[in-house]
Amino acid sequence: MEASFDATGEVLVVTGGANGIGAALAHAYADAGGTAVVFDVTSGQPHPGGRVREHLVDVSDRDAVRAATARVLAEHGRIDALVAGAAVQPRCDVVDMDPEQWRRTLAVNLDGVVWCAQAVLPDMIARRSGTILVFASGLATAGRAQASAYAASKGALIAFAKSLAAEVAEHRIRVNTVFPGVVDTPQFRQANPAGGEREHWERATGIGTPADVVGPLMFLLSPAATMTGSTLTRDRAYPRSETK
Repeated sequence: MEASFDATGEVLVVTGGANGIGAALAHAYADAGGTAVVFDVTSGQPHPGGRVREHLVDVSDRDAVRAATARVLAEHGRIDALVAGAAVQPRCDVVDMDPEQWRRTLAVNLDGVVWCAQAVLPDMIARRSGTILVFASGLATAGRAQASAYAASKGALIAFAKSLAAEVAEHRIRVNTVFPGVVDTPQFRQANPAGGEREHWERATGIGTPADVVGPLMFLLSPAATMTGSTLTRDRAYPRSETK
């Protein structure tokens, strides 16, 4: 990404940042002078400048999230932003859904955001500064066959983020929701095999790349984004090469 934003001296925690949008954002944040700390269950691509750190964390585990956050604060002394992007997206008809599949989806997609917010907020409140971005999805309002658990978790996140924004506004902490649109990530490819619905997305909205989402996310993390309790929606994916 072009160096349009300055994150010098700031620290970002991004969940689900080993690949996809989270990884692209972590590297862009590091390129902008900040330190990005990834919470994920797998490792990602190292950053050439060494400013992307990794902690193997299952965000559904509240104690593990708290321990990892404590390590970040001990090493860097602050957390300026949290981007909650970790998610799972199983495909299953409701009639065939296993209880554990339902619980796991909510545990990662919803509980994980709550535990991460709980962990980073004390530092943000103490410093009266911070930004939290929550990844939702258009499926939360549009729905989709075989995606009920995922859509339900994302719908709940919209309500959670708006309520949290109202709760922490007095501490000058901003909480916003992002609908990133249709993006070619490992999770998207797993949930949308070649042909069928993937071809529909290609015709209807286009399929973006993780890099296409970085600019809007960096804006929301910057002081220029003064809103809170808001939702940024990318309905259509225009590759960056087409906008130059």
